[in-house]
Amino acid sequence: MTDTRPIVRASSLTKQVDTGRNQLTILQDIHLEVAPSEAVAIVGASGSGKTTLLGLLAGLDLPSAGRVELDGIDLSGLDEDGRAELRRRLVGFVFQSFQLLPALTALENVMLPLELDGAPQARATAAALLTRVGLAGRLDHYPRQLSGGEQQRVAIARAFAGTPRLLFADEPTGNLDSATGEEVIDLMFELNREQRTTLLLVTHDERLAARCARRIRLEAGRMAA
Repeated sequence: MTDTRPIVRASSLTKQVDTGRNQLTILQDIHLEVAPSEAVAIVGASGSGKTTLLGLLAGLDLPSAGRVELDGIDLSGLDEDGRAELRRRLVGFVFQSFQLLPALTALENVMLPLELDGAPQARATAAALLTRVGLAGRLDHYPRQLSGGEQQRVAIARAFAGTPRLLFADEPTGNLDSATGEEVIDLMFELNREQRTTLLLVTHDERLAARCARRIRLEAGRMAA
């Protein structure tokens, strides 16, 4: 029987930071649910709280109030190690700045999470993924030897290496030109369809947002109607 339970659920989510003079509210009373295999774009002006929301939903940061559940598990009931373990089993990440390790080749960057997870045949799996994203001839190249689009393809291969059920992406086309960004978008959605991964994306890119089934718009830290 298909599990219809939301893979992401946020309830009354609020984030405040102490500036030294007062409490600054970054997010206020956010409620949302994301279904398995759904593609959702989080959009809004700079400073509206998009990246903060993504960090809270991924358990990279803790809310001031409210709670987040990933695959039915309440993150507030886990310590830092427990949240990291849940992310390892469930989540992949793609960032605007690629976040590749400069001392590792493309192949080694993709192999790393597989090896940390004890996956068999990590090298063959990583090579197959890099071939899938069009980088069969770049396996032994270091990040500095790759273009921005190629680095983002490596990052996408790494994110999908562990067949995550949930992919968080923060401005994945933000450092790419229009044509390269379009190629990266196509690639991300192709892999999404193949692996039935849930996508949760922060983006200013209207082309990327338009590819998602639903948009969540933030305005000054609140969800807009």
